[in-house]
Amino acid sequence: MEETVTSAISEILTSEISVTTTSQAINPVETIQEQVSKASSIFSGMAQYFANLLPSLITAIIVLILGVIVSRLLARLSAKALRKANIDGGARSFLVSLVRILLYVVVIIMALSVLNVPMSSIITIFGAAGLAVSLALQNCLSNLCGGFIILFSKPFTSGDTIELEGTVGKVDAISILYTKIKTFDGKTVFIPNGKISDAKIINYTESPERRVDLSFEISYSADYEKARLIIMKIIEDDPFVLDDPKPVVRMSQHKESSIAIDTLVWVKNENYHSVRYSIVENVKSGFDRENIEIPFNQLDVHIKE
Repeated sequence: MEETVTSAISEILTSEISVTTTSQAINPVETIQEQVSKASSIFSGMAQYFANLLPSLITAIIVLILGVIVSRLLARLSAKALRKANIDGGARSFLVSLVRILLYVVVIIMALSVLNVPMSSIITIFGAAGLAVSLALQNCLSNLCGGFIILFSKPFTSGDTIELEGTVGKVDAISILYTKIKTFDGKTVFIPNGKISDAKIINYTESPERRVDLSFEISYSADYEKARLIIMKIIEDDPFVLDDPKPVVRMSQHKESSIAIDTLVWVKNENYHSVRYSIVENVKSGFDRENIEIPFNQLDVHIKE
């Protein structure tokens, strides 16, 4: 009896093991079939998606091509307009490149909108990128904004003589980030445009005419009227001194050991330095010739016994 039960149990265990082995042998095949069916459904879905997307994709490509052509045309028109505005060459090329890039960005956004790409995502990406760039290039952006202010407000142009940040010279070039100034002693100074937009600017050539301000001193014992006539005669003989506005030669101060005579004459900008030097030299010669004393600082020392 025990032997019969034992054999029955062994037969049941043997049958379960064989079923388990058979099921394990079948599982890989079923897994492969499932994977193939999944892959085929994915590829069919992608094919269906691209089939539905094809008209929009063609339209986006057309928009992109036409947008690039129009952008190049607008960039050329901008270059011509900036050339007529007498903007410096380096700044003009930078502005044209900036306009072209902005137009390309607009074209790309239009093409993506045709493909139904969410605009909020694109705007967020551009905003984040712009913020990162602005934080990294803060000083450069300050100079860039200053360059735009100079180019469009035009407080000075290339060739003007200006005084800026303690530097006096002629503007050699205005770039988008720096202004190049050549001083009268041959130095080249580069000033960031960000500082220029906040600085006090003196433009000596904004007006075609400029006044020469001089002051001559004579002793109290000298004849003031005679000295004044000498100065007036020198001014009349100078061909570069303008008659209108009229020159001014008047007594201005009673100093400790001299009388000051202010001499104010108007000249063309290009003649400013030559007239100034010639008047100073000729006045000295005229005073010496007519024995008009030009005082200098004196110190009297009295020694008590």
